[in-house]
Amino acid sequence: MAPTRPGRQRSRGTIDELPSGALRVRVYAGKDPVTGRRHDLVEMIPPGPKAGRLAEAARTRLLNQVDEQRQPRTNATVNQLLDQHFAMSTWERSTSETYTGYANKHVRPLIGSVQVGAMDARVFDSFYAELRRCRDHCGRKRYVDHRTPLPHECDDRCRMHQCRPLGASTIRQVHFILSGALKRAVRWGWLTSNPIVRAEPPPAPKAKPRPPSPEEAGRILTEAWADPDWGTLVWMAIVTGVRRGELCALRWRDVDLTTGVISLSRSIGQRNRETWEKDTKDHQHRRIALDPETVEVLVEHRNRMEERCAVIHAAPPPDAFVFSLTPDNSTYMRPNSVSERYSDLADRLGIATSLHKLRHYSATFAAVRTATNVGEHLSTYDVGRDHRGCPGESRPSTADFWKLSEDPSADPLGSLTTPRSSANGICTQSWPFTPLASVVSHLHACGGDAVSV
Repeated sequence: MAPTRPGRQRSRGTIDELPSGALRVRVYAGKDPVTGRRHDLVEMIPPGPKAGRLAEAARTRLLNQVDEQRQPRTNATVNQLLDQHFAMSTWERSTSETYTGYANKHVRPLIGSVQVGAMDARVFDSFYAELRRCRDHCGRKRYVDHRTPLPHECDDRCRMHQCRPLGASTIRQVHFILSGALKRAVRWGWLTSNPIVRAEPPPAPKAKPRPPSPEEAGRILTEAWADPDWGTLVWMAIVTGVRRGELCALRWRDVDLTTGVISLSRSIGQRNRETWEKDTKDHQHRRIALDPETVEVLVEHRNRMEERCAVIHAAPPPDAFVFSLTPDNSTYMRPNSVSERYSDLADRLGIATSLHKLRHYSATFAAVRTATNVGEHLSTYDVGRDHRGCPGESRPSTADFWKLSEDPSADPLGSLTTPRSSANGICTQSWPFTPLASVVSHLHACGGDAVSV
């Protein structure tokens, strides 16, 4: 038998000489998993007497990278990676829209066209430096920030652009978006290592909560209680520190007036004018114990709802919301509307605060009560550090700090109570729909015949 002829071995990698005299080293690295096209590792060697030897060394190095699978297996850009990352993520809706907005405004315009395999610490440092320089990415060009993109006549609100840095917390959010996307790229085999681990995002800013003082809280409550339903919502926000979306989603079936406990498992999300019911922000079911005065406030609040339902000859729905703008509490309030109404109230009083700061106010009360019970000074506790509490733990009742005391100086935060006007604590209220409801009731009693009113 004739000896077997050895097979011809195919050369791996090519070295091409360009018209300039430079050498181009090209090594095949497989197919791009995104585009399906051929993917080559390319390195240019400048012309010179040692160009041939350097080109051979570069070809050997690239071949080793292919054999050890250290090379990027894709020419995909950051934009393509983000598209697939967002499509496969399971974030809550508002979180997804927030991250998409950050990516569209800050990531895609600056590094969206950069190949994933070219991302390194230098790219990240330059990217974060630009975010810290100008949040609008002006490119150091002079232009006018117009008050509206629509055709208009400029006035003092149209001013020359002034660079403002992007906040550290937002830059960290952008960092987390890229980190998650690049982790997915490593898991897919696009990259052998995550380059963002060598980046340095800005440190997390220290929390500086500035809750209203007891005197300011008293003024806010007094003004809010002109509308008892609105005053009840503000009182609940102060006492419990519950998020606005959780307050809007609270239903009467979640309130146990006998034991004085409310259960929080749902929230209301809002994006522009669109709203939806969703899970809570921390995806946890919480129970909060209420003090006796808050229970009384809620009892009176429910009595007012039942009175409204009686006026319109309707029974309260079994899934009625605690806070609503409809007579039978069948719909929830919009979180943005709640924040705007509270901000308008604070502005009228000349108090610089927001609805979210009431969460820190509630945490302050809880810390003061703890310090008082164990006989320690308030400075022992970091009263503004965290207002969430431990999972499954009931928040301590804090409303007793606000009840009138024989010795007001004994209360480290002052004396405050609900500004309910009447002797029995029930405010009489006339609703805008009352005259119309009376007409409807009269028509119903007359058998639907037309009557003069």
